[in-house]
Amino acid sequence: MPYLYVALAHYPVTNKNGDVIASAITNLDLHDISRAARTYGVKYFYVVTPLADQKVLAEKIVAHWTNGTGAAYNPARRNALELIRLVDTIEDAARDISSREAAYPKIVATGARRHPSGISYAQLRSLLKEKMPYLLVFGTAWGLAESFIDRADYVLEPISGTTAYNHLSVRSAAAIMLDRLAGT
Repeated sequence: MPYLYVALAHYPVTNKNGDVIASAITNLDLHDISRAARTYGVKYFYVVTPLADQKVLAEKIVAHWTNGTGAAYNPARRNALELIRLVDTIEDAARDISSREAAYPKIVATGARRHPSGISYAQLRSLLKEKMPYLLVFGTAWGLAESFIDRADYVLEPISGTTAYNHLSVRSAAAIMLDRLAGT
């Protein structure tokens, strides 16, 4: 996936009441999504938060596994976490991609609910064959804010299980979606 980038947005996301919030970074999300991203050939994994204390936390986690004791202990983990880039906004991630690719990325929002203009995995797989960068954006908490989803270039169809229960962790959803888009 030479033109696929991933972002994990901690803002703008919603809480269970539908309020737009900034959510907390979790250690497991950083580890698991970066490992899935490395497995499926994602170029960079952007962690998006405007909160200074959360950036400090993420920087400590990433530094431990890329430069600290963790890097020597587990080089495979280092290799995955080296994909992480910390940014304040999704727009900052898109600008960084644009500077790397000389083209502004198409933004693809994800979520657990169907969107009227949603696209299928097959459609996005086809689009990914173009020499155009794409930024696949996952939301934490209760998902990406509707105001962001409405501005995205595309909204990927949600994951459907075999029951009515639909509340995967973001790291599980990211792994499933990356496999559907880039797996063999």
